[in-house]
Amino acid sequence: MCGVFGIFGHPEAANLTYLGLHALQHRGQESAGIATSDGQNLSLHRGMGHVIDIFTPEQLARLGGQNAIGHVRYSTAGGSMLKNAQPIAVEYARGSIAIGHNGNLTNADQLRESLEARGSIFQSTSDTEVIVHLMAISSQRSPQDRIADALTKVSGAFSLMCLTPNSMIAVRDPMGFRPLCLGRMPGEGAWVVSSEPSSFDLIDAEYVRDVEPGEMVVIDERGLSSVRPFADMPRSTCIFEYVYFARPDSTLDGISVYEARKNLGRLLAQRHPVEADVAIPVPDSGVPATIGYAEAAGIPFELGLVRSHYVGRTFIEPQQSIRHFGVRLKLNPIASVLKGKRVVVIDDSIVRGTTSRKIVKMVRAAGATEVHLRISSPPTKWPCYYGIDTPTRAELIASSHSVEEINQYITSDSLAYLSIEEMHDAVLSARAEPASERRALPVIGRSLSKSNFCDACWSGNYPVEFIPPPKQRQMRLLDI
Repeated sequence: MCGVFGIFGHPEAANLTYLGLHALQHRGQESAGIATSDGQNLSLHRGMGHVIDIFTPEQLARLGGQNAIGHVRYSTAGGSMLKNAQPIAVEYARGSIAIGHNGNLTNADQLRESLEARGSIFQSTSDTEVIVHLMAISSQRSPQDRIADALTKVSGAFSLMCLTPNSMIAVRDPMGFRPLCLGRMPGEGAWVVSSEPSSFDLIDAEYVRDVEPGEMVVIDERGLSSVRPFADMPRSTCIFEYVYFARPDSTLDGISVYEARKNLGRLLAQRHPVEADVAIPVPDSGVPATIGYAEAAGIPFELGLVRSHYVGRTFIEPQQSIRHFGVRLKLNPIASVLKGKRVVVIDDSIVRGTTSRKIVKMVRAAGATEVHLRISSPPTKWPCYYGIDTPTRAELIASSHSVEEINQYITSDSLAYLSIEEMHDAVLSARAEPASERRALPVIGRSLSKSNFCDACWSGNYPVEFIPPPKQRQMRLLDI
């Protein structure tokens, strides 16, 4: 997952980047960092945890300069530790640069082994550092050319933010796996780039357009320029962005995430109806789909499960076993909503099935007479290699069990998913209308088709081959 943000040419660059990262916190909660430039030098601060805990006013004040990039991390390649936090900032023969990366490189292990054979020494286990080393050995002169040269050697997903002392560079991979959006501060003239345009609203920036797949945007004192340094490739945007990842108030590549999720719920009600008294979401990602489901089914929408928004990644579990402790830490049922009711529970996906099983039992224990589970995506059967930390295929319950077998395991009265075709239809029918001619949607946003989406985690059709690591590493670097 991960989220990237950058701003060029604003006197409060660090503060605005802090706010931008706060709006992208849903894309990564393990670590965060901000790198700034004053035109000559780069400054960097990174830490583990949430944005609000890492950056104090004093630390932000030390991040001087009118240009900044930031990153929130959700680890997929490389463990959750400070050395893997981003942006990565380095000094090398051609100057200094900071890089923040959303996505996964599918050939990172092979490139790393080759670079180490040439004498490169890595400081982290993140695949992003591979890009830094490829830049260092490039024969190109300008930073943008060195970045482009490095990226022609990698494969997989990358939405990249780079900061040099006097420029900011944003790049989206040729297949457009992960989102990247361009905005501008009104009156100030400062340019802003973010993983999602919802972060623009917080700082009063104006959405301009999406960065196109295969596009490199260079922003410096001369303004903004755009180049396309990569060979054209088939479009393959991750459709799970619309199902789960992105904030519902974002519009990505011309498609409203909120409307897409409502459409998914409407289709669930139409294709898999059930006699029920109430529809409840698994919050928060299931809320828009449940609104669509309840609307189409003609039954009440209720918040039957309340989510705690203050759950960290670690906690102290009581020594005396509490049934469903992990799930109850995040969710708690409202008995007055559920008691004596036939309940439809809407969720975005089932991975291993263990959480769904606990939720179903929790709802039933709160008094529901029937519990029907509806999933606003197809069965997840394959791992993702492009930026989602999914388990191995053996751990994905749908890879080895039928829908009815999963239904029996999670103890629901019925279970139903959308098909891949239905998911595509629901997302594509959520194209947003241009707000005005002046801000008309880019062509790519209005011309997406079913073939433009990556749905590998459901279909097993991988648009880019994943190459397994050449060997297991015997040595592990440890933080001391």
